[in-house]
Amino acid sequence: MFFLLSIILGGIWGSFANVCIHRIPLNQSVAVKRSYCPNCGKTIKWFDNIPLISFILLRGKCRDCNKKISSQYFLVELLSVLSFLLIYYLFGISITSLLFAILSIFFIIIFFIDLKHFIIPNTLTFPLMAIGFIKSFDPNLNTNIFPNYLNSLLGGIIGYLIIWTIIYLYKKFRNIEGMGLGDAKLLSAIGFWFGWISLPFIIFISSLVALLVVAPSLVNKSKKMSSEIPFGPYIVIGCILFISFSNQIKYFII
Repeated sequence: MFFLLSIILGGIWGSFANVCIHRIPLNQSVAVKRSYCPNCGKTIKWFDNIPLISFILLRGKCRDCNKKISSQYFLVELLSVLSFLLIYYLFGISITSLLFAILSIFFIIIFFIDLKHFIIPNTLTFPLMAIGFIKSFDPNLNTNIFPNYLNSLLGGIIGYLIIWTIIYLYKKFRNIEGMGLGDAKLLSAIGFWFGWISLPFIIFISSLVALLVVAPSLVNKSKKMSSEIPFGPYIVIGCILFISFSNQIKYFII
């Protein structure tokens, strides 16, 4: 029963994540206007807005204009459902599950917005920072995963300073912007959530993954070293890997 509920909730929140991914970069409200087709602008009827199912039944096309709907919509909903299922499988019905469900939705939205628009909006990072720090005062917090309020505060401050320092030095020596403050705020939010101990691993892994992904483009010269690259998705990947192997990582560090 709870697995079914995880699928339903994951689909609903995945659908909401799609709304956020489309509207936040356009400075549109995510709560007032009903979902609409990005091609023809027609309001989507409720039976055409059922997560995952409607996309399959409509074969990825709008009922009104018959134009193709981006497969990103299906992918986002699928990722949300799988995230909720995995979280429930690992942590059951708990505060930890609730926190990870919230984090997963924020991560999905940030991942796709930064990938497409090269921005990480404050409307996403600031709430993520606040939740990450406030939760550290919960006496029933799972301390095997989440830090206490002191380590959370240190993580938030250090996370921001790491990226800020990189930006400052890069601009000083090359006189161009190397990264954006959105990346600094995202890493700060992760520091608030998982403490300072998470940051070295996440920085290393995110940089390594980014290098591996971008390297072929540099070799075939479709990108230059100065080309703009969205780093937020790689920070998200680094954080997910840290969460997956946090016990082993903490064992080596501590």
